[in-house]
Amino acid sequence: MARLWIAALLVMLSFTVLSQTSKDSTKTAAKPAPEKKWFETFSVRGYVQARYNRLLETNPNLGNEQGDRSWGKNGGFFLRRTRIIFFGQISKQVYFYIQPDFASSASSSSLHFGQLRDAYMDVGVDAKNEFRFRIGQSKVPYGFENMQSSQNRLVLDRNDALNSAVANERDLGVFFYWAPTKQRELFSSLVRDGLKGSGDYGVFAFGAYNGQTANKPEQNDQLHVVTRFSYPMAIGKQIIEPGIQAYTGKYVVTREQTSSNTKIKQDRNYLDQRVAGTFVLYPKPFGIQAEYTFGKGPEFNTVTDSIETRSLQGGYITLSYLIKNKQQQIFIPFVRGQYYDGGKKHELDARSYRVKELEIGIEWIPVKQFELVAMYTISSRRYEDFALQNNLQKGNLLRLQAQFNF
Repeated sequence: MARLWIAALLVMLSFTVLSQTSKDSTKTAAKPAPEKKWFETFSVRGYVQARYNRLLETNPNLGNEQGDRSWGKNGGFFLRRTRIIFFGQISKQVYFYIQPDFASSASSSSLHFGQLRDAYMDVGVDAKNEFRFRIGQSKVPYGFENMQSSQNRLVLDRNDALNSAVANERDLGVFFYWAPTKQRELFSSLVRDGLKGSGDYGVFAFGAYNGQTANKPEQNDQLHVVTRFSYPMAIGKQIIEPGIQAYTGKYVVTREQTSSNTKIKQDRNYLDQRVAGTFVLYPKPFGIQAEYTFGKGPEFNTVTDSIETRSLQGGYITLSYLIKNKQQQIFIPFVRGQYYDGGKKHELDARSYRVKELEIGIEWIPVKQFELVAMYTISSRRYEDFALQNNLQKGNLLRLQAQFNF
């Protein structure tokens, strides 16, 4: 009898093993899940910024060509940016990013033109994409605030000193970026967690670009070269990010950028080189963001009515404090002081500037899809070219911005 039970159990075990083997073979034979097609990895996001700058205005002749062209007389409600961003990891080592802006301003009287901002691909060298090349039109890795998206920045316009290095922050070129996986994750979290990060532009960057700024052709067959080192690190509960960057090249001041009577070098080539230091203490809850630059570049000289290679310097410091209430609404009061003494190569006659400015404001984020900024600006700007001689403008104004994120 016992033998019969044993025989029966052996038969049952045999059927179980055969059944499991059959299932396993079926699984093995099953086709692997098909890889997603490249167009299925696309993502779309964007934002819109609407502004009004005329409240409590004391001087309608005070302007800011580099920043917001709706300052001053005849300025009204204004769309500063209207951007839709297409991006995606189309393979393990190839990423693309395309960003047009539908509120570009050709001048103070010609607004809301469509213009390309970014169009590049990242090509990973290794499996983790810790080493990668960025090819196309993208931000030149010079300055933390230049790298920081306008969608995340507290102050309404970038500082004059570092932003005068690269108008619209972008140019056509090839840039090499390196960052360990841990640092790349930290770069992403500093933006995702609302700490006003700059994004992932590597711990180390090195590249070459045309040097005439975005959407403009090369003029002298001599590329600009740039390098940057920036390393975020945790110290206790705080996160700091020191950095240093530099670039060199020759900038061509074109005929379209000069007045007819302005004296200029015969070959129109001017030395264009700078170095800058950065220090960031992320707002947890108190924040500091500071940068300063030195260098040389083209600048209009009112004494000789000529464009010359002259020294420049300037920087800014922004202090902020992040407050989150029980309803998860975010309030960030801030204050920024900035200074710049130098030329702006991309403006008429490489316009000469002396800027001293204090800005006091607050950002309110009731929900992640909407932000409101109120900022009071106290400004002293001397900006001079062949037509604007002894042009010192001082004034105050209250500025408002509503931003929609999607």
